Amino acid sequence: MAHSFSQVYLDRIRQIHQNLGIDENYEREFKLWLQEEASDLVSVGNDVFSREQFLVPDVAKRWAVMRKAAQRDFVEISLVSCFRSVEQQTQIIQRKLDKGQSIKDILKVSAAPGHSEHHTGRAIDIGTSGCDHLSEAFEETMAFQWLLTHAERYGFTMSYPRNNSSGISYEPWHWACAN
Repeated sequence: MAHSFSQVYLDRIRQIHQNLGIDENYEREFKLWLQEEASDLVSVGNDVFSREQFLVPDVAKRWAVMRKAAQRDFVEISLVSCFRSVEQQTQIIQRKLDKGQSIKDILKVSAAPGHSEHHTGRAIDIGTSGCDHLSEAFEETMAFQWLLTHAERYGFTMSYPRNNSSGISYEPWHWACAN
């Protein structure tokens, strides 16, 4: 992906990766490219945990329209998480390391800091009532079936289908909106 990042950002990500023990070949190995951290964010309300969530303005509008369309079809789709800063992603990975998980195992389920679509403010983890959040069981819900049929109309695609090229575990709940 062609993008010009500041040297400050590149150095910051490189240092974080060194501190976490992430291999310098991460990008090539996982095919998850460096993502720009969004700065122009708007509130989209609270997630299922009552935390305020943020997206970039155009994606916030798309999310609101898509959510209303799902409601019209009697399908509930809810926010589990949206924008996540590089620092938040670093903290998530550090907590897992502190619990004794290996960086190799962590990177199968979490993108390295700087490489998460959540940094862009264009990605949403979606849930629905009656289903554990961030669970493969989401694929068995009406919400997931609705998303498969309708999400693309609103600009959203599932980022990590089964057997995706990045090696990230299957995430039927993770949907992102392209630029």
